[in-house]
Amino acid sequence: MKTPRTHFLLFALCFFLASVFPLVAQAKAAVPIMGPENVSFSSGSETVHGVLYRPKGAGAFPAILIIHEWWGLNDWVKQQAEMFAEHGYVTLAVDLYRGQVATDPEMAHELMRALPQDRGVQYLKAGVAYLKTLPYVKPNRIGAAGWCMGGSFAMQLAVAEPSLRAVAINYGALETDPVQLGKIHAAILGNFGAQDRGITPQDVQNFAAAMQKIGHSVDVKDYPDAGHAFQNPNNKTGYRAADTADADQRMFTFFARTLKQ
Repeated sequence: MKTPRTHFLLFALCFFLASVFPLVAQAKAAVPIMGPENVSFSSGSETVHGVLYRPKGAGAFPAILIIHEWWGLNDWVKQQAEMFAEHGYVTLAVDLYRGQVATDPEMAHELMRALPQDRGVQYLKAGVAYLKTLPYVKPNRIGAAGWCMGGSFAMQLAVAEPSLRAVAINYGALETDPVQLGKIHAAILGNFGAQDRGITPQDVQNFAAAMQKIGHSVDVKDYPDAGHAFQNPNNKTGYRAADTADADQRMFTFFARTLKQ
């Protein structure tokens, strides 16, 4: 015979499973996609290249601009674009390095130093403009996500492109000037490693405080045992699978709330 306590435990278990299973399904959901498609678009007098993925069907779909690390538009970045496309977004990974991809840290450092900040931002703004021309994209539902150097550019793009609805910054350098922050219209999500010696927990706290001071909500998280580039499995000594899974889920939830709803 089931006692009242047993009934309560069964009810609690059913409630837990009912609440958790949809989240698990969302995390693993994969829609059929098309791509990769090599595309090009104009930034002033220059031609910019990128790789496009999109869900199958007529759409229209929300879109996410994908911004690469200091390594360039390599396979890992394309995998991130593909991952978000499988969650129902048109994704465009922009090539900021004009076809070059670094094979070692020295080359990555050289390529990053050779990229003027204003040119990188203009390439990304051109990518946003290109997405808006696609008939299967919702032009008022565009976001951006970047990692490392790309996280820094995601921060700068949030300031420079007021039409963005949502921006995810993964261990990128942060802005704290209230004048610049006041130009941001997008919702902001940030994922950082507390052991990162470049973007420290104090930097993250200062950014969050500066955003809150101007009345702009922001969602940032420091992972206590993670360092810089903890989401990239090519980082053999610093990759953290569990933290990456959590950061990815935070982004899935964030973009679903800001771009789909």
